Amino acid sequence: MAEWKSEEEIACIRRAGQIVAECHEAIGRRIAPGVTTLEIDRFVERLMAERGARPAQKGYCGYPFATCASVNEVVCHGFPDSIPLQEGDLVTIDMVADVDGWKADSAWTYAIGRPQPEAARLMEAARRAMLRGVAECRAGRRIGDIGAAIVKEARAHGCSVVATFAGHGIGQSIHEAPEVGHTGLAGSGARLEPGMVLTVEPILAAGDGAVWIDRDGWTARTRDRSWSAQFEHTVAVTEQGPVILTCLQGAAGHAVIP
Repeated sequence: MAEWKSEEEIACIRRAGQIVAECHEAIGRRIAPGVTTLEIDRFVERLMAERGARPAQKGYCGYPFATCASVNEVVCHGFPDSIPLQEGDLVTIDMVADVDGWKADSAWTYAIGRPQPEAARLMEAARRAMLRGVAECRAGRRIGDIGAAIVKEARAHGCSVVATFAGHGIGQSIHEAPEVGHTGLAGSGARLEPGMVLTVEPILAAGDGAVWIDRDGWTARTRDRSWSAQFEHTVAVTEQGPVILTCLQGAAGHAVIP
């Protein structure tokens, strides 16, 4: 069963979301060829601590880092490491901030230096697919409407959706009901209601989207070694429409999506 949040509880999640957004903005200014994802991980952990948050992923089910860092063909849950990022790489940094027990989750894909045109197109397709999914987070719509909108956008850009991984409810736990599939049939699944807080986090791949898991038990890669990209926001379903909670105050995405 989904856990409905009060306005006060959504405000608590929003505070965590603002810190996540600050971290992503700061990463965007720092990430460059030669920087390592382990350096980024340590930077995020320090910045969260300065803002009164903790990285909720660290220690979750034994995960050892503050962030997930997924480079090129790694679709998600990649371990930060000391390998310098190269010109043209794509890297997705995913993080969850916890403030006073309330959590917010967001992932951005960053291009290192100047991306190749096909990589830039993949990134833009992933961003647009995420926003299409967010726009379906309206009272009265259904979970399947989110996935259907994402698939439609991905196909329009010649990309596939990695169906192995899904979004979820979030609040005092990282993963709450309902599961938010990124593929689905319009009009199917649980009905969305005001007070739900969900993550919308589609991963798009340039290939067929099939994945395998490394021996570390976490790192997921495309089987065909095609590159992937992901964008994610934490979103509140309100009477007025979907509200993104993981944007900076004053950012356009923070407002109700028309």
